[in-house]
Amino acid sequence: MNRVIIIAEAGVNHNGDIELAKQLIDAAAKADVDYVKFQTFKAGKIATKYSTKADYQVKSTGNQTDSQLDMLKKLELDIAAHEVLIAHCRLRGIQFLSTPFDLDSIDLLRSLDITLGKIPSGEITNLPYLRKMAENFEQLILSTGMADIEEVNAALEVLQKSGKSLQDITVLHCTSEYPSPIEEVNLKAMLEMGRQFKVAIGYSDHTLGIEIPVAAAALGATVIEKHFTLDKKMDGPDHAASLEPAELTAMVSAIRNIEKALGNGIKTPTPSEQKNKMLARKSIVAAGPILKGETFTADNLATKRPGTGISPMRWDEVIGKVARKDFDEDELITL
Repeated sequence: MNRVIIIAEAGVNHNGDIELAKQLIDAAAKADVDYVKFQTFKAGKIATKYSTKADYQVKSTGNQTDSQLDMLKKLELDIAAHEVLIAHCRLRGIQFLSTPFDLDSIDLLRSLDITLGKIPSGEITNLPYLRKMAENFEQLILSTGMADIEEVNAALEVLQKSGKSLQDITVLHCTSEYPSPIEEVNLKAMLEMGRQFKVAIGYSDHTLGIEIPVAAAALGATVIEKHFTLDKKMDGPDHAASLEPAELTAMVSAIRNIEKALGNGIKTPTPSEQKNKMLARKSIVAAGPILKGETFTADNLATKRPGTGISPMRWDEVIGKVARKDFDEDELITL
């Protein structure tokens, strides 16, 4: 199995504070993920003044009067902030990534030489946005939360008509609820999209804990994305459904172990098994004393450890043969 790409989703968990954003990069680097991902947007470009907050956003921000626009304005990162964060990622040896949520933000990220584009679930039905993403990024990751299979297909068709091949696209299964109920995860849908669209697949997780992304990796996800924070109790829309640093580290470790455990698919004894093979398997032995000239029968033979003699798979071949020497009880039979 190829290495799973792990994206630590800082998102807007910086709360508009550049120093907090740098601390998130530090935590992601310490957890040894591949990318730390933020969100790039201009609030006025993605939400009207009439856009209400989702239930989970109301609950997590503790503010029922702010609109979605008000909330998003506090979480914007300007180009200077992006430059600071990209430089800090280089310093910490981790790759920077950000999701653009509007057309101008696509331009901003491309001006910073970002070549991997992440399409969020909410933009999967945004035709002009999809076209511009396909035209501007070398590789694309498409999240599919809230979408049905026909909408995923339609989005992929737009991306292909705009210049992207399926080999340039990774499709992430996702459940866009924060946190996602376990019974609504439906990991088999990830496999179905891979089968139907012949694309690389992955999983963007919003469940609590690390079990589900680890399971997705075991099923064949090539990309895992997971929100993280420094403290789940912070104010902000996504903190409560995010991992804390120790949990992020545990998830990375578990996924790396899964990579090792999946192996190459060839069924053969492993090097460590070889030393146990003859100890655990059995051989054909004398069930009791057998004299030279006696015929081997099911009554005077048995199968016992160790497996250093004739394999019991040759039982039928041995039955009916004549003993060429005396055998003591438990002695390995030879022909």
